Amino acid sequence: MKRQQLLFLHIFYWSVYIIGSIIVPYFLFENDKLIWEITFLITSVICFYFNYFFVVPQFFDINNLYKTILAFIVSVFCFVLVRYFMQEIFSPYFFGIRNYAEGTTFGYYFYDNIYYSSITIFVSTVFCLFKLMSKSEAEKRQLIEEKKNSELQALKTQINPHFIFNSLNNIYSLVYQNSDKSLSAIEELSQLLRYSTKDLEKDFIPLSKEIGYLESLIELEKLRIKNPELLIINKKVSNPNLNISPMLLVPFVENAFKHGDLSEKGFVLDIKEENEMLTFRLSNFKKQGSKDSFSGIGIANVKKRLEILYPKKHELNITETETQYSVDLKIDLRNEKNKMHYRR
Repeated sequence: MKRQQLLFLHIFYWSVYIIGSIIVPYFLFENDKLIWEITFLITSVICFYFNYFFVVPQFFDINNLYKTILAFIVSVFCFVLVRYFMQEIFSPYFFGIRNYAEGTTFGYYFYDNIYYSSITIFVSTVFCLFKLMSKSEAEKRQLIEEKKNSELQALKTQINPHFIFNSLNNIYSLVYQNSDKSLSAIEELSQLLRYSTKDLEKDFIPLSKEIGYLESLIELEKLRIKNPELLIINKKVSNPNLNISPMLLVPFVENAFKHGDLSEKGFVLDIKEENEMLTFRLSNFKKQGSKDSFSGIGIANVKKRLEILYPKKHELNITETETQYSVDLKIDLRNEKNKMHYRR
């Protein structure tokens, strides 16, 4: 539901409310209690939007009955307090009249207003749920668009003709030299191509496949690096079948190869998964004169996807000094299934 439609619902509801509760009774029945209707309207508006903006987003949970009941009680309590102030303090002070008889206990006042507040709270809750559903759908569309952009970016920059040409050139040299590495290099390139054409189409893939892509990429890049032994990789994964969104880790490694001084100083890559918590750390030295290695589209896309797919379940820190870049990423992979997850 679009924002304009939600706004129309609000305007329509309050228009019907004012016409039915104030205007029609006043002109048709010569209602002499107009002050009660106006104060009740003010009470309803205040509690409607208190429930709409605060109570439902913070407390309403369809899977938690106790929390939902608490949300209802909080809204009713707000209604009682506001109405009590308007009709039992404000009105007597300025107009000399009150709605309830003197001596009415607060307990009875609260009980009586459960009924009067229910319609306001119910409509406010429904409207808020419409808003949250609309927000969720918008995030879903954004995620799909970001995923498409990520796939295109991967196909254009990570498995592009130039990269394939260089890889084939290196493999050709190995074959020409009858090197034992030629077969493994062909296999690594095959793994990269298979990943790019199949796994990127999925919402989630096993963690082992994402790490496997990284390993294949690193093995191919080692062919052109002067001192490949400087590329230090530490891996400790307890649950390789945990699901993760594809192409979340790859852009960081790609940036290291693109902007890092790897031939002379290498990098250190640590991948650890324990208790379904993934920790990814990458540290490399910068090439002389390298700038803005972490300002590209790929890293920006990863940040947005992390925010949407793993809200409050990830922590990303990128640190840059004059000589070094480091990435520290933690993702909580608990309960990740082959389905989409969106922020509520």
